[in-house]
Amino acid sequence: QVQLVESGGGLLQPGGSLTLSCTGSNGFILDGYAIGWFRQAPGKEREGVSCISSNDGSRYYADSVKGRFTISRDNDKNTVYLQIENLKREDAAVYYCATNPSGLCGSYFFMEIEYDDWGQGTRVTVSS
Repeated sequence: QVQLVESGGGLLQPGGSLTLSCTGSNGFILDGYAIGWFRQAPGKEREGVSCISSNDGSRYYADSVKGRFTISRDNDKNTVYLQIENLKREDAAVYYCATNPSGLCGSYFFMEIEYDDWGQGTRVTVSS
C-alpha cells in the first residue's frame, strides 16, 4: 500500500523551474518523519538529492544540486516540496520521496537504507 504520492513532474526546457510535491496518502501523516528526495536517471543508480528533518526542519543537499534545489515542508498540508530551478538536462529522472522514521537527516541522508516507505515517483523530462 503506497502511502506517499509524488506529483509535479513533466516536460520542461533547460533553464526552467518546477516544484515537486510529496504527499501522504490514505491517512499517512508525514509529520514526525524526515523526508528524503531521490532521483533515478535512465541507466543510472538511484541517488539521494535532498532531505528535510522533522523536528527542526534542517535540510541537506547533494553537492550536485546545491544552489538550485530547495526542499521544504508544510505539515498543515501534509506535503514536502522540492523546488528545482535552472533545470539542467542531467536533472531528467524519476524523482521519489521516502520516509526516514528517525525524523532526522544526517550526513548519510543519501543512503537508501535510511528510509522505509517510498512513493512511486514522478518523472521529470528536460528537453528543448
